[in-house]
Amino acid sequence: MDIIIKENYEQMGKYAAKIIASYVKSKPNCVLGLATGGTPISTYRELVRMHREEGLDFSQVKTFNLDEYLGIGIDLNKPYDMDQSYARFMHEELLNHINIKKENVYIPDGLTKDPEKYCQWYEEEIKKAGGIDLQLLGLGCDGHWGFNEPGSSLASRTRVQVLTKQTLDDNYEAFYKKANIERSQMPHFAITMGIGTILEAKNILMIVNGAKKADVVAKCLEGPVTSQITASAIQLHSGNITVVLDEEAASKLQNLEHYKYVESLKKEHGFSKF
Repeated sequence: MDIIIKENYEQMGKYAAKIIASYVKSKPNCVLGLATGGTPISTYRELVRMHREEGLDFSQVKTFNLDEYLGIGIDLNKPYDMDQSYARFMHEELLNHINIKKENVYIPDGLTKDPEKYCQWYEEEIKKAGGIDLQLLGLGCDGHWGFNEPGSSLASRTRVQVLTKQTLDDNYEAFYKKANIERSQMPHFAITMGIGTILEAKNILMIVNGAKKADVVAKCLEGPVTSQITASAIQLHSGNITVVLDEEAASKLQNLEHYKYVESLKKEHGFSKF
């Protein structure tokens, strides 16, 4: 596991974008797993810049998103502040600004009439695509990936998940409050890839920023593997893992100085990724 500490959020985002771009360049038809939320915005904006200014080509790339609220679907005719779907987020922050093909974009359908059957279909589509080459992940304040809330099985698959009060509170402050949407109107269910699904990705890139996540970052990376912090399953992954943190998010790591030393040594001897 490579743990990279960058000075701030913008540097974190640029570094993460370089990693994603390297996969796209080395395998033009790669399959990317994508995440939503505030954390990946700087990463997506850097990818858009790379596409526009450096010709980064997404024409053969396929993408699968981690999750979507149940009961919400994208309507591109609605104003952005009236549509809090993750599909809307992805189009606004990334997909509308790169040359990816519409048929190569997979985002869970929050308006599906048969969620259970749809979740099985989503799993099959990932398999048909050859699996995910690189999965981008954030980290919830309670240590979750996607909507795999505390207590989720570490072998779980794509499914419908009931959202915890912590997740509802976080998402209300981040999105719904700004849109003047009442808390009672928030969806309480979501479709999410499972932890087992995520762990089948060939490579993982997790990005985390901010002091408020410092404690859970330490638990995730240095604590025991537990279903109460579902992202701690990162310790079980056998592929290439890169964790990119800003200084604040990394501040509670017990082995912080060692991680910095390892990265400096890799740079000195030419083993660093960038």
